[in-house]
Amino acid sequence: MESNAFSWGDGMDENAPIRVYMTRKLIGVSPEDTVKRACEVMMEFDIGSLVVVENNEVVGFFTKTDVIRRVVIPGKPNTTPVREIMTRELVTVDVNTPLREVLDIMAKKGIKHMLVRENRKIVGIFSLSDLLSASRRKLETAIAAE
Repeated sequence: MESNAFSWGDGMDENAPIRVYMTRKLIGVSPEDTVKRACEVMMEFDIGSLVVVENNEVVGFFTKTDVIRRVVIPGKPNTTPVREIMTRELVTVDVNTPLREVLDIMAKKGIKHMLVRENRKIVGIFSLSDLLSASRRKLETAIAAE
């Protein structure tokens, strides 16, 4: 009997800490930056989310979905400051949280990105595309070895 459920048989370790899969490169904007500027940064780096940083502290999170829900649909100008659009309630996990647990939290909260903290400081971000990239690298390695 074949299952359509996600298989960990591709070398992914569901018990590995999220630090293995997260991206350490955090790209951010200031709360005063415009939504247009934030979108330009996301396009430039081909990413779907940004941290909002003030005085070296992450004070918010900003995603493409926020732009659609809070700018495009209500008809706000793209000159609106990020501060008015960003999500202030940050959902974070510790760097040692197992991948399985992180995916579970993301599914329950309906989010595509997770901020990763170490000693109360945000040090990275994990997104579903990080998981797909890791999975693809494993597959490419396996194919190259054949």
